[in-house]
Amino acid sequence: MTPSRARLGEPILRVDDLRVSFPSEAGRVEAVRGVSFSVGAGEVLGIVGESGSGKSVSALATMGLLPPQAEVAGSIRFRDEELLGRTDAELARIRGKRIAMVFQDPLSALTPIFSVGDQVAEALLIHGRGTVSKQQAAQRAVELLDVVGIPRASERARAFPHEFSGGMRQRVVIAMAIANDPDLIIADEPTTALDVTVQAQVLDVLRTARELTGAGLILITHDLGVVAGVADRVQVMYAGRIVETAPVDEIFAAPRMPYTLGLLGSIPRLDAGRRQPLVPIEGQPPSMVNLDPGCPFVPRCPLAIDTCLVEEPPLALTKAGAESTAANGGTTGVAAAHRTACWRAGELVESEPDAAEVFGVEPVQLPGLEAAAEPGNGAEPANGAAPADVVLRVTDLAKHYPLTKGAVFRRRVGTVRAVDGVSFELRAGEVLALVGESGCGKTSTLMEILGLNTPTSGSIEVLGQDVSTLDRGGRRAIRRDMQVVFQDPIASLDPRLPVGDVIAEPLMVHGVPPARRAERVRELLRLVGLRPEHADRYPAEFSGGQRQRIGIARALALEPKVLVLDEPVSALDVSIQAGVINLLDELKARLGLAYLFVAHDLSVVRHLADRVAVMYLGRLVEVGEVDSVFGAPYHPYTQALLSAIPIPDPAVERRRERILLHGDLPSPADPPSGCRFRTRCPLFVTLGPLAQQLCLDQDPPREPPPGGSAGAGHEVACHHARVREVV
Repeated sequence: MTPSRARLGEPILRVDDLRVSFPSEAGRVEAVRGVSFSVGAGEVLGIVGESGSGKSVSALATMGLLPPQAEVAGSIRFRDEELLGRTDAELARIRGKRIAMVFQDPLSALTPIFSVGDQVAEALLIHGRGTVSKQQAAQRAVELLDVVGIPRASERARAFPHEFSGGMRQRVVIAMAIANDPDLIIADEPTTALDVTVQAQVLDVLRTARELTGAGLILITHDLGVVAGVADRVQVMYAGRIVETAPVDEIFAAPRMPYTLGLLGSIPRLDAGRRQPLVPIEGQPPSMVNLDPGCPFVPRCPLAIDTCLVEEPPLALTKAGAESTAANGGTTGVAAAHRTACWRAGELVESEPDAAEVFGVEPVQLPGLEAAAEPGNGAEPANGAAPADVVLRVTDLAKHYPLTKGAVFRRRVGTVRAVDGVSFELRAGEVLALVGESGCGKTSTLMEILGLNTPTSGSIEVLGQDVSTLDRGGRRAIRRDMQVVFQDPIASLDPRLPVGDVIAEPLMVHGVPPARRAERVRELLRLVGLRPEHADRYPAEFSGGQRQRIGIARALALEPKVLVLDEPVSALDVSIQAGVINLLDELKARLGLAYLFVAHDLSVVRHLADRVAVMYLGRLVEVGEVDSVFGAPYHPYTQALLSAIPIPDPAVERRRERILLHGDLPSPADPPSGCRFRTRCPLFVTLGPLAQQLCLDQDPPREPPPGGSAGAGHEVACHHARVREVV
């Protein structure tokens, strides 16, 4: 459908009182409970909420893709045609042609044995039988791949899904979705597993797809920051219901449900002060089997009253919402209405409280050690720190892997330069963040440090000791002072052991007596915000955030001086992530720990880190104090990373300029000559021939930026470094 065939804003999908349930051993799971909404032509509806809130189930019910055992009731009308009750054959004529879906995992959505061009063409052939030839479909597939930004589309159309990066695979899925000019596109968490730079590209492609087709777009996500710059309207879901819905500007400016307020407060903001506390929503969403009467959010709500325990509030206009509707000529349509399912919504409208105030979150008090590390107080930069203060020093670190070919007679045909000349220092009581896209070498750097083995070249010093000189006993002693918290809390905890034994394992390995072990486990559980009686439970009985707290407790068991954090919050919902970030902040202040923190989300880095090192293709391209690098980024890659992070403020997002990187990260087995970033650099294409030749021929050294205005210790590896404001 094109804009000329439908008026913008005209409802194309209307869902009324949708109810979905599934059988289980514990009873019937009421996954969706009375959801109603509509989507207009050309409109973007953002659906947000934690995992398990019913977002994806609502979308799958719309598409008719729920399993046979699901019971679905209510009404789903598409273009005034009822979809519920239709046979699968009837729905198949609508799916992919008039309603398209972009799934969360593009690798699972694509068939591995067919080329991507054939799969896009298949969508055209199935819905255009008798009107589209194979040749026409193949040609159109190439055009669609080009529209969504696949470079060398005619050549890459013959490639297979495994030959594409995650972002490129998601572009292919979007090309399939828009192939038949649909009326409605449903995007289910389309950016969740992607780097921030790729996320920005995918959101840009979705905008392009909507503009080309005039379709309505339903964007499902758990991150309110993502919808801020994309959506026209937002609906927040909790426990299978919509608990708040409003135009995007209004819901961000004046949330009227404590849950929405908590979600907004839990997001680390790129434009906020570094030491503002985040707002975790403590507890877990309720079981959807035999829900208790009253509001399901009561156990987690700081504003709950007796009425909340007795009766579940309806989704209704608040006083301010009614006034807004009246101001729009009495229209009660979704575009004007701000509806909330909360008995105390009116009080929130009048008082306009801060999320931290409502949820009782206090800022972390900085001890003298951390205050001394704050920028602007005359503290020594890393390069001028006394050697005794340096707990980790990495100098010209390189890790290369042989690239071999052949089965019987293997021969070396190249070298993968995973880490190639990395140098940095970490001081006591400091947080150094290592950031960059997937494949840039962050985790390889960590593994070299944690392995305590001799690197390909360069040196690693931990607490003043060169790891290449350590014997077995020396490595054991060093590991006591340097512990790690892994990205996936499920994979890092043994499911067969109670958590008390998991936490006590390092103590047992290092010969701590049983009585002291039991006492220490209780201390650690309290320290990370859990109860001592939790020691007898198994990992499966805890939520994701609680499991990550257990992983942190285990890492702290031996009272280390350095914690290595490998993406410790990236696998968690934003509301749970906030609690873990606050805990890490508090532990650093209380125990004086040093963190080497790997992340790809620079908003988390802004909140937690003192210094940041930006990594690209095995090398550091910019290093400095967080305030200096974020306030005045010099390297084009740092600028692109910062511009890709969404800010949960629609007005700010609309004003911001995105710096989109084109193409994939080059192979570390064949890095570009000269500057490694030049193949994707937005600055490179604007330079004159002589300036470009410098980038082609010479690898830029890391040195202070020109002009002398950068902060102390701020270094950048760019021949043409210049400041560009992106936050």
